[in-house]
Amino acid sequence: MANHKPDEELELFGNIPDPADDAAEEETADVEEEPAEDAEPETDEKKGFDPLHAEHGPLNRMVRQNFLEYATYVICDRAIPALEDGLKPVQRRIMHALKEKDDGRFIKVANIVGHTMQYHPHGDASIADALVTLANKRYLIEGQGNYGNIFTGDRAAASRYIECRLTPLARNEIFNKELTEWIPSYDGRNKEPVSLPCKLPLMLMLGADGIAVGLSTCILPHNFIELLEAQIEILREKKRTPVELNLLPDFQTGGLMDVSEYNKGNGKVKLRAKIEMRKNNRLVITEVPHGTNTESLTASIEDAVKKKKVPVRQIDDFTAEKVEIELTLSPGASQEKAIQALYAFTKCETSVSSRLICLRENRPVEMTIDEVLRENTAQLLVILEKELELRKAKLLDDFHGKTLVQIFVENRIYKLIEQCKTYEAVYEAIYKGLEPFKGQLRRAIVDEDIEMLLGVRIKRISLFDIEKNRKDIEEILAELAEVEKNLAALNGYAIRYLKRLIKEYRGQYPRCTESACFKEIEVRELTATELQIKRDENGYIGTNVKGETILECSSLDKLLVIWNDGKYKVMPPPDKLFVDESLERCEIFDRDRPYTAVYTDSRVTYLKRFQFGGAIMNREYFLSQGEKSKLKLLVDGTPEAIYVKYQPAKGQRINQQKFRPSDIAIKGVKARGNRMTTKNIKYIGIEPGRWWDANNDGAMPDGVLL
Repeated sequence: MANHKPDEELELFGNIPDPADDAAEEETADVEEEPAEDAEPETDEKKGFDPLHAEHGPLNRMVRQNFLEYATYVICDRAIPALEDGLKPVQRRIMHALKEKDDGRFIKVANIVGHTMQYHPHGDASIADALVTLANKRYLIEGQGNYGNIFTGDRAAASRYIECRLTPLARNEIFNKELTEWIPSYDGRNKEPVSLPCKLPLMLMLGADGIAVGLSTCILPHNFIELLEAQIEILREKKRTPVELNLLPDFQTGGLMDVSEYNKGNGKVKLRAKIEMRKNNRLVITEVPHGTNTESLTASIEDAVKKKKVPVRQIDDFTAEKVEIELTLSPGASQEKAIQALYAFTKCETSVSSRLICLRENRPVEMTIDEVLRENTAQLLVILEKELELRKAKLLDDFHGKTLVQIFVENRIYKLIEQCKTYEAVYEAIYKGLEPFKGQLRRAIVDEDIEMLLGVRIKRISLFDIEKNRKDIEEILAELAEVEKNLAALNGYAIRYLKRLIKEYRGQYPRCTESACFKEIEVRELTATELQIKRDENGYIGTNVKGETILECSSLDKLLVIWNDGKYKVMPPPDKLFVDESLERCEIFDRDRPYTAVYTDSRVTYLKRFQFGGAIMNREYFLSQGEKSKLKLLVDGTPEAIYVKYQPAKGQRINQQKFRPSDIAIKGVKARGNRMTTKNIKYIGIEPGRWWDANNDGAMPDGVLL
């Protein structure tokens, strides 16, 4: 595993013991004092066996060390992007290979893949996939040929059929050989960059996904121009009043997003497709959420149509360079409600969770968007300063060389070497001839300068253009003054650099995703009449039963089915369920709704007020006390009175009675209730029927609930 020191690896997983610690414990154990003879030795039964702290053998240490090395490799060399240049190792190696092959023309992707394999110790398929992904993000690689379609999900053609080259943005802004740190490649035959001297906030521009050992990262892409504008604000801010950045993700596929649960690179973003209403009861999807494509979106709509959740009659996908999915609604369907149903039941609404983890100085850290952009801005200043210093050194060298040549020719110093018999005498003569003119130079004369002067051709001496050389020196001095001015005011130079990029690329990279605040969709309201529960003459109820409709409900509802013996079940809406003729009720379950019930058990009639409360789905319960009981009455809420007519019996003086349920408290469904009567009931109801003797109403005493 290259480029990782053992100490750095161990710091990545601080909770994994170092094998050296185990060895130290063993050495310490060897010098411990022996227990006294009178002391009773401890046994495993007394002190217990603790596998977390007990000593283990070399196999344990080997497994721990190998796991640590593997985890470190996956985190640092495969899955997590680096803060310095925003790239994963495979992406960095692809860019390096492209730069080495770059001649301004398109190159076969297969050739780039093969060249990258000199630096990347994995198969060609992973390299080709990473290159296609980078090309589809537009910023770094320009593709020619079939690179797939991010809107439809179509895959790219084979690498031997497509071509690529660096974009001008990548070619000019992320490479500088003189500022790059190099290390040997995995086989030691080549040199590869540790990181590229990138002047762009590339990690936030591209975004990234990666799953490593023990952690994962999901960095959402942001708009290039907005990032540059935010960097300008950072460079302009005062130390005591830091700028509050408000950067939001931006996705190539467009759509709408709600960032109410998103906080500077961490949290959740809700995404929606952009749906337009058209004439003739049609809807057109023009933009899709990030992470989906037209194929998966259409499949989710078709699935929702089969389940009768969205009122769509026909789906036509006309997507090519732009998304266009036309939905023809069912006759009489509301466009507004159809849009709400699409968001509720299809992939027209999705969400993506973001967690910004990257490598900073080869260590994984969790950061925010603001912290990353400030780090990128500080790095921009460092790189610009180094580039200016390099340019300054180059200009000083040019000035020194041209001034020396001018002095050498104008003052005919070359005449001094005509009589010199040795090479040392030549050197001495030229040094002596240049001595009076040292004041015109900005650094000391060295032997390399003498060699350069001795290499001046006679033709150049004879045709030497003094005016042109002076003009070149003036231009060098003017540029040198500009470089020194920029070095003295580095922030201003960086701001001008960023403004130039904004001016050049603003039209090429507009914002694609709109920010909005999504209203919560009431799914139950949308599906309140989605299903019809019917009952046939054979004793079946359900959604796939032909017969009389007894209930309309949602697929999200739970149904309460009650039989006249007091048995009940809570269940999802059934396709087909046999209930025979003893069905008492079928309704939407509400655990807190109060009921009043009258049932007979062992010739005793009870009355109770209750709530069903919680229940396990599809499990049988009884609201009465026994399986042989009989439900006489079940009503919602608390009726004002219950009227009872008794069966005639010999010697019976009370033939009817009125009971007031409000006299008793509401209890749980398992409560027995209050005893009502031991007489046989002929009629019962919450209203006096024709069987009620109104003339004897006052003569009969009200019932007492015991």
